[in-house]
This record gives sequence, structure tokens and C-alpha cells, in this order.
Amino acid sequence: MPDHCLRAPAHGPDQPAPVIVAWGAGVDSTAMIIEMAARRDRVDMVLIADMPERSQTRSFVPIFRDWMDGHGIPNEVVRYQPKRFKHWPPYADLLENCLTNATLPSIAFGKSACSAKWKVAPQDAWTKAWPPAQQAWAQGQKVVRLIGFDCGPRDSQRFAHAEGIDSALFEYRYPLREWGWDRETCKSRIRREGLPVPVASSCFFCTGMKPDEVRELPRSYLRLIVLMEARAAPRLRTVEGLWRKSTKGLRGREARPGSMTEFIRIEGLLPSGEIDDIIAHAPADLISFQDAAALVPLAERTPLRTWIDRFNAAADRLGA
Repeated sequence: MPDHCLRAPAHGPDQPAPVIVAWGAGVDSTAMIIEMAARRDRVDMVLIADMPERSQTRSFVPIFRDWMDGHGIPNEVVRYQPKRFKHWPPYADLLENCLTNATLPSIAFGKSACSAKWKVAPQDAWTKAWPPAQQAWAQGQKVVRLIGFDCGPRDSQRFAHAEGIDSALFEYRYPLREWGWDRETCKSRIRREGLPVPVASSCFFCTGMKPDEVRELPRSYLRLIVLMEARAAPRLRTVEGLWRKSTKGLRGREARPGSMTEFIRIEGLLPSGEIDDIIAHAPADLISFQDAAALVPLAERTPLRTWIDRFNAAADRLGA
């Protein structure tokens, strides 16, 4: 294992400050929790942010939450709560936010990832209302937050960036790096526990999705990708779509268009007629729904999720 990963723990087992795990439902943080339970290391709470994840992740989350419950590890699902809807229908997650504002996730424009707003912020808000954290801060302590960065090259880069960030409220620890674990070690540990190895955790429309991952998506998710790009299309100037720019497939990478919709069409993942129908009609219908919502007080507005459910049901009927 790389020597730079072998670091002494920042806190001993008797440290009174509470310990929280930021669980992303991926390989690394899952293996970290399993091993900490085996070592009887202290974990006071595990938090996961509710996101529009791929179906495999949504299936894995309750499996591992049951495992944590069986091992006496407290865990909670947290959610970012949008509050300023202006004249729009209320929305609840990143997908609905993008559809409301006719845009794509910020990462599609080359900006910072969406995790700060939709993952980190709700975990911070939950922790600030948590009595053990409040008591620790009142005593001048920092809450210990455990992050699942492994010793692989990619996570080493992420760790190098995170290591220099100082927080008045949290002390960050990286147990996988303390143990010298890489990603394959994490996968092996999950298998030895008798659990399925989770897929990479991401929203099903993430710019970081690989072509094979898009190919595996169910039709319902593919339709929502087409809808998202169609809704944002009039405002796109610098990118083609969720994948930003077309790539030629150099250095072993697969060539792909910048638009996931175009990829879905080329690959035949949805019929071209269905794609064209979504592009031609769904954004306009959504705008009509928004216009109707603007005429009534916020408390009486129908949530955007209702329109999405209606869109999905209609698409299922037409695609049957």
C-alpha cells in the first residue's frame, strides 16, 4: 500500500466528540463503515443525502441501512429543502430544480460539482441541529466527520485538495487512507461481508456518467434525460448537453456526443419517434404547468413532482 496513506488517526477511541460518517452509498464509504464496525470503532451517526440516484443505488441504500440497523449503527437520510420558489411550483431535488429553471447541473458547465448544495449542505444543517454536535461545539470541540477517500490516484487528488481545508466545526478523518486501502480492497471487504458491491454513486443524469452506465439505465431515466436536455436547450450556449462537448475517443476513451439525448438516439436506447415527441411536446407542457402554478398562492400550488409523475405515466403508456 502507498506509504502516504498510512496516517495515524486524529482521534483516539476515548475521544468524546461525536463521530459522523458521510455515506455516499458507494464502494469506499460502505467498506469504511463495515470495517469500522468490525474494529468496533466509534460511529455515532451515518448520514446520506437523498439524491436522484441510479436505480442500483436506490436498491442498495435500504439493504445497507438494514445492515447498519442490525449492527447498531444509527443512520439518517437527509434532504436539501428548497425554500424560495418564486412563482414556480415547489420542487424538491436536483432533477426538479433543473427542470424548473430550464438548465443543467452546474457540473455540465464545468463548474463545481453539485454535491456542495445537495449533499454537504443538508448534512451540515442536520448536524447543526443534532444535540451531541451542539454539546461538543459548546465545549470547544469539533465534530469528527469521516470521509471515504481511498488510496487510489483519483481519491488521492481529492484528498490533497480537501486536506488543506480548515473548518471551525468539523475535524475530518479518512480511515481508508489510515488503513492503506485502495478501491479493490474496499470491494473485497464488502464481498466478505456478504453484501452486494454497490455501483458508483451518482445521479442518473450526471455529467460524469460513462457511456456503458447510460446504456444500463432504464427507459424511464432515459426519458427524463431527454426531457432535461430539451428543457434546457434554448438556454445552452457553450455546451451541447449533459456531457458538455463531443469527444473523439482518444486515449482509450469511447467517442460520444456532448448530448446524452443524441447518444440515446444513436444507440437506439429509445425509439427516435419517442425522443422527438418528448422534445416537441414535453417542455411546452411543463411551461404551461408552471404558468398555471404562478396564478395561485404558494401553499396551493401543485408540486412539480406531480407533473413528472404524469409525464412518466404517459410515456409508459405510449412506450408499452
